[in-house]
Amino acid sequence: MAERVVLHIGTMKSGTTFLQNVVSNNREALREQGISFVGRTWRDQIKAAQDVIERGGKKQPEISDDGPWVRLVREIEAWPGTALFSVEFFGARRVPKIEQIIGSLGDAPVTVVMTVRDLARSIPSMWQESVQNGGRATWEDYLLAVREERPDSALADSFWRHQGLATMARRWAGVVGTENVVLVTAPPKGAPPGLLWERYCGVVGIDPDSCSVEVAANPSLGLASTLVLRRLNEELHADPLKRTAYHQKVKRVLAKKGMARHRRDEPVLGLDEPWVYARSEREIAALRQLGCPVVGDLAELTSYPVPGVQPADVSMEQQLEAAVRGLSHAVRDLTWAKTGKKK
Repeated sequence: MAERVVLHIGTMKSGTTFLQNVVSNNREALREQGISFVGRTWRDQIKAAQDVIERGGKKQPEISDDGPWVRLVREIEAWPGTALFSVEFFGARRVPKIEQIIGSLGDAPVTVVMTVRDLARSIPSMWQESVQNGGRATWEDYLLAVREERPDSALADSFWRHQGLATMARRWAGVVGTENVVLVTAPPKGAPPGLLWERYCGVVGIDPDSCSVEVAANPSLGLASTLVLRRLNEELHADPLKRTAYHQKVKRVLAKKGMARHRRDEPVLGLDEPWVYARSEREIAALRQLGCPVVGDLAELTSYPVPGVQPADVSMEQQLEAAVRGLSHAVRDLTWAKTGKKK
């Protein structure tokens, strides 16, 4: 049985992809230190997380004895050191599902890690991420939904399930103990490079110098491209693509590989809303009261204005240019796929 299990449960847009890429690319270096990033690939962890989220709970199908989650648990049980699992899907789970997840891990001590980021930077990032996953909400509607936090709003529910830091931490702490939920704050802009990695290593028990941090980034879009993609999602809504097709063709090829290349040539979405600053302070106060261990400083969750422009400031010419660049890459990708080589 593993001596310790570390569950990195998010939050989304807090540097999780970077951290996952680093540990995934340095598996051997970690194993030499007694740490296993479980599964053959990170995709195995994704499949396992989806399996345990969708099965084994009340009114859900039984979890299979040879399914992805059980197979990964067996791997954890067979490892004599620290087993590391990192999937943001876990962060938004409610108490019954958390109890199922923790209960299936046996008697191994569990440390839950939450990387957390300030609200002002998270809101624009989450809207953009929602658009890259087929979302059709305008920035104005998205921002209003997040502000109002109406229980009947799908937009608000989605955002706060993944970014309600105190609520997430409280749920997990109620199952594993407050002392076993560690908050790792994402450093503010201008902090030394590598600081988030160093903080994360301190929790997991990794020598930060043992791993190469030269990994692929999770590319974001400029505002013009985001507006174009949102409009495309509206057009696709009448005859929607299958989820896998959208992910492969639109999100991966058009957005991540195409439009994202020109992010620095486009305007950036800004945010300067007094209610965001007040909401951030309430979140920080709730986390302080909860009392989870913190690596970094909760003061780094204080929100400040995010420089940038609003969608109305982006001209149609800028959007047209973004659309043409994206189409150009999509056409080239189609040609490469058919010929097997780049043109």
